[in-house]
Amino acid sequence: MDFVGRRYWFFLISAILLLPGVFFLIIAPGLKQGIDFTGGSSLTLKFTTPVDEVDIRSALSGIDHSDARVQQDQDTDNTFFIHTKELQEEDKNAVVAALSALTPGAEAELLTFDLVSAAFAREILLNAFWAVLAAAVGIFFFLWWAFRRVPNPIRYGTAALVALLHDSLAVVGIFAMLGVLFDVEVNTMFFIAFLLVYGYSVNDTIVIFDRLRENTLSFPNRTLAVNVNVSISESIGRSLNTSLTLLFTLLALLLFGGSTIREFLWVLIIGVVVGTYSSIGVATSLLVAWDAGDFGRLLRRRRRSPDPSRAA
Repeated sequence: MDFVGRRYWFFLISAILLLPGVFFLIIAPGLKQGIDFTGGSSLTLKFTTPVDEVDIRSALSGIDHSDARVQQDQDTDNTFFIHTKELQEEDKNAVVAALSALTPGAEAELLTFDLVSAAFAREILLNAFWAVLAAAVGIFFFLWWAFRRVPNPIRYGTAALVALLHDSLAVVGIFAMLGVLFDVEVNTMFFIAFLLVYGYSVNDTIVIFDRLRENTLSFPNRTLAVNVNVSISESIGRSLNTSLTLLFTLLALLLFGGSTIREFLWVLIIGVVVGTYSSIGVATSLLVAWDAGDFGRLLRRRRRSPDPSRAA
């Protein structure tokens, strides 16, 4: 199958996948951050009788917590997650008392209470940024060194990083849409899953690149496009089988694992699907497009295009 001959279709699919997420990142703007990144307090309350989310918001507004975010637990009846500004012990008791008044005669049960300071949240966000940057730099230099025996080894590291950026934008963009449409927040579990997606995506890319390296060294007279097509054909079964096996496990955990790890699993599921696609359709296509001079021709065409104002 001529995979690289369809590289422009792969680029088009990637654009269609990424542009909606980028749009939501701009208008939102950004991800809907949980208290792990913004600081504040998080409470999980269980009521003995059904309570409406609107009534909870109204009760919180009455005690100067109108900015609080309320989300119902879909797996447990009459249980709500509440995120608000930092609460001291007396403030927490006031919130519980105000919400208990919604069910007279039965106090609301406080299941969990978490408090994260704004300074600690900023430190987490900064460490997250440096961790992602360090991982990207390490991946680039490792691939540059590992493929030093093939022509233009720097292109392999660059193509892998572009594929990682593609996967990152896809995951972040989808969660930006979920944050706007369904009030889905991101927290440290999102970041941990994000790093796992990084590792999985680059591993899938290296499987194909390693096969390409063997074919390039064994058949140096072949063009890069031919070696890429052969390498993908020889390794696509392994890549798809690995991804499908992992997806079945993640879907089972999503169905039976409960709500506490749901966002974590969604990041992994989206990342596995996008990472498998980018390894086959993006990373290798970039290598061939770079080798064929596609980007240079595109730039030259833009420079030679006539200026309408001069023509007038």
